[in-house]
Amino acid sequence: MTPTDVDADVLVVGAGPVGLTIANFLGVYGVRAMVIDSRATLIDYPRGVGIDDESLRGFQATGLIDHVLPHTVPNQILRFISAKNRVLAEIAPTAQPFGWPRRNGFVQPLVDAELLSGLKRFPHIQVVWSRTLKSYEDTADRVVASVEDADGRVTAIAARYLVGSDGGRSATRGLMATSFKGTTSSTRWLVVDIGNDPLGTPNIYVGADPDRPYVSVSIAHGIRRFEFMIKPGETDAQAEDPVFVDALLAPFVDNPAALDIIRRRVYTHHSRIAGEFRRGRVLLAGDAAHLMPVWQGQGYNSGIRDAVNLGWKMAAVVKGLAGDPLLDTYDAERRSHARAMIKLSTTVGKVISPTNRWVAAVRDVLFTNLSRLPRLKSYVVEMRYKPMPRYDQGAVVHDPRADAARSPVGRLFPQPRVDTRTQQDILLDATLGPWFAVACWNTNPAAVLDHDAFAAWKSVGARFISFRPMTELHWDGDDHPDVEIVGDRTGAIKRFFDSHPESVLFIRPDRVVAGACTTQHASTLARKLIEALSLTLGEHYDAGPLLHVAQPPARPLRA
Repeated sequence: MTPTDVDADVLVVGAGPVGLTIANFLGVYGVRAMVIDSRATLIDYPRGVGIDDESLRGFQATGLIDHVLPHTVPNQILRFISAKNRVLAEIAPTAQPFGWPRRNGFVQPLVDAELLSGLKRFPHIQVVWSRTLKSYEDTADRVVASVEDADGRVTAIAARYLVGSDGGRSATRGLMATSFKGTTSSTRWLVVDIGNDPLGTPNIYVGADPDRPYVSVSIAHGIRRFEFMIKPGETDAQAEDPVFVDALLAPFVDNPAALDIIRRRVYTHHSRIAGEFRRGRVLLAGDAAHLMPVWQGQGYNSGIRDAVNLGWKMAAVVKGLAGDPLLDTYDAERRSHARAMIKLSTTVGKVISPTNRWVAAVRDVLFTNLSRLPRLKSYVVEMRYKPMPRYDQGAVVHDPRADAARSPVGRLFPQPRVDTRTQQDILLDATLGPWFAVACWNTNPAAVLDHDAFAAWKSVGARFISFRPMTELHWDGDDHPDVEIVGDRTGAIKRFFDSHPESVLFIRPDRVVAGACTTQHASTLARKLIEALSLTLGEHYDAGPLLHVAQPPARPLRA
């Protein structure tokens, strides 16, 4: 199969945030992609309201972070409030290990619009609206999708791979005939989004009131979200009646009838995960692959993690830098973490929304007492309970001799601010580049790796980094033309290596550490990783990377 045999290298079904993020990564890496959506345009009402540091780092990698940030509220505090208006617990993380605040409010329709507009940078990315996936045929070398337009005409689109990011009611998942096991809560909730925020107070308040649990969220651009539990016997029609909604809002605002209500909608919480994220040349991402309750704001962010994980792998395979088995690691890596997030979100929902007064009273006493323990309070405030991605299998190589609990392999590498010889006070990822990086502490990768290992990683597009104390930044005694010298401006990189015995890291494009070792084992590990990641070496090691990296736009894009 040649590139001219298909309409696109990748067909993305669903132009929501996950599909658009995948398309932006494919655009950055020069992959021809087509995005289709059954809707006529983007959804224009808020859905997700919380975005985390991992998602922001992903948008940074696509070159769109400066366009997303104006629609966010950083460092948003979440307070759990009892029926007596006492603070039961507070989540207010201050650390930024990945370069961005851990909790941020945001206006999803405006961020989605920036993701869509960002695709205008790429002539090889096409977005087509009012196209519904009806069926597909997965052959040995392509997927042929039957797509229906708004007038009922059906056309065929051929692609090397198809990614279904088409939501919880995914047509792609249905056509795959894979399972979607889990539970659906019997409790319904009413969402009310209001413009010109009538309260104006920042942050998030979760009212753990057994009479009627509620949520009040301040998000960007003067939007306030309320969520109210709907009691048994209250119908959906009643819950959306303006008089009923006014009564719910009355305890919080003086004149509910005068509010600028953007929308009101009843929804239920789902905890489900697809039986497989990949079958042949078809893959699932976002809500099509997993659904979770809203309590930790991780449905949106888990979808973006899917996109960050899948984007570079899809590009590597399509561009011939890796073999097809690399795509199998997507399911292996993302499934366990998505399941952990579903479990956390479900558990938090059960804790904060009991309607039995005795159960709620016991919970309140327990939380009040626990909050008096400094270490436990810090654990909650800094969100250390949040499961971080750690890949035990997949596109990683673990050293069986290493302490698994301490090993950095399979974990995200931090992103502090650093200096180079030409730039000061920049985020680390700007020096790591858009692809693989081989990084050492206070040594030179060109000296640590033997000739063939160095040449092999250079051929697959790796960037070589020597981390140093700031005192050594401008010392040029062992300079190599292919090695970037990076100064540890804040001391965070030294602290990382202080806590790990490994001094050589192989970092993937999604900033996950693929392998780590001491200097004497670097060449051996380099070869093992090439095999584990199914990386393809050119006929000549100095052939160079098969990448095309588009420059980000000079100023904010408009939808």
